Amino acid sequence: MRIAKATQLGKHRKAQSLQWLLTHSWAAKLLAVHTVTGNKGAKTPGVDNVIWRTDKQKLHATINLKRHGYKPSPLRRHYIPKKNGKLRPLSIPTMRDRAMQALYALALAPIAETWADPNSYGFRLGRRCADALTQCHTALSTKRAAQWVLEGDIKACFDEISHPWLLQNIPMDKQMLHKWLKAGYREKDQLFPTSKGTPQGGIISPILANLTLDGMEQLIKPSKRRGGNKINFIRYADDFVVTGATKEILEQKVKPAVTAFLHERGLELSEQKTVITPIQDGFNFLGHTVRKYKNKLLIKPAQNRVQELQAKIKQTIQSSLALSQEGLIRKLNPLLRGWANYFRNAASKRTFSAVDTYLFQQLWQWAKRRHPTKSAGWKRHKYFSAFGPGWNFSVRIRLAEGKSQVLKLYRMVHTKIERHIKVRSEANPYDPAYTDSFDQRRCFAWRAMNSTTRFIKSE
Repeated sequence: MRIAKATQLGKHRKAQSLQWLLTHSWAAKLLAVHTVTGNKGAKTPGVDNVIWRTDKQKLHATINLKRHGYKPSPLRRHYIPKKNGKLRPLSIPTMRDRAMQALYALALAPIAETWADPNSYGFRLGRRCADALTQCHTALSTKRAAQWVLEGDIKACFDEISHPWLLQNIPMDKQMLHKWLKAGYREKDQLFPTSKGTPQGGIISPILANLTLDGMEQLIKPSKRRGGNKINFIRYADDFVVTGATKEILEQKVKPAVTAFLHERGLELSEQKTVITPIQDGFNFLGHTVRKYKNKLLIKPAQNRVQELQAKIKQTIQSSLALSQEGLIRKLNPLLRGWANYFRNAASKRTFSAVDTYLFQQLWQWAKRRHPTKSAGWKRHKYFSAFGPGWNFSVRIRLAEGKSQVLKLYRMVHTKIERHIKVRSEANPYDPAYTDSFDQRRCFAWRAMNSTTRFIKSE
């Protein structure tokens, strides 16, 4: 909070002193080690093949988090498939390098939040996809709203950021930043240098990417006195949308300004994914389709996301022919519940109902393949009657001491559709003025999650 206050007041030397104090703090080092050993990547080693498991290893790692004499190891290169069939490079640092990045990310995050664009929602505390989609609804839902949208996508954003620009403009320890950027990566027992970009897989990389793209909204969005162009800007990580009153404004003013902004940072727009469309045709953003039907704006789950879910459901059921009914339900429930919770803030009721119908058809085929000689009534009684009347895919499981419990497949249509309350655009989690606001939002999210849990348990 002191770093954020110093940044707001323009006291950059004071902010640097506080950053140094934080990165040399014993408590911050403990928190950094706790961060890298408690997340999903804690079991993924780097090139040294070392993982911190025991308390003794973690304590020893905390003691060794020192700036003096520090030299990062090369990154371990791994590739993950993308939806278009291509491969995305993922560079994995060692546990020690991850802990050092987490330590310096603690000192950099308050400055990043203070400098952030008001309508940037990716990789930021207290913000998520629902906030970006709600801002889209706010900017496009009224009758006098903009009629054209520029869908922007930055080509290989993490891999192409200019190193000289980062070293000149990122407010952190330049020596440490230079070491991380030039660490190189190892692939097939060969060491390759890195001349540009930040590694996807590094803890500090999302903050660096946000700081690189911050300032775009201020550049293209006019002041309130000159708001006739109806320009609004919403960004989530490297995906963004810009609204405009006419197609010419987006083509002749906004797109050239964005191109010049990105060129300075070594980036460029993807020509394939950057398109200008009328709001009546709709556009896809963060897995949702945003489209205006006459004068009514609706945000629905994108059709390709629905097809992907159906494909996962079909694959899961077809590969579980020999699995028990309890095992199949336990495999399907997290998939269905997670998908429904992500899309519950949109106009998703019909989509949920359609997915439930598709799921029932697949489960009925699963039951028929397991028992080809049994009657339909027998199959319904065995697989769809444990919960009571109706077609509920459920099973009674035995617990300890002779007790039993009914395990039921989660039905997406029972997910409550709720309008999301967007975070205030100027809210800063490191500013004491917004502490109560973020506390209330966390309590609201906990109550919503807790009510969902009670509903699931009651079933």
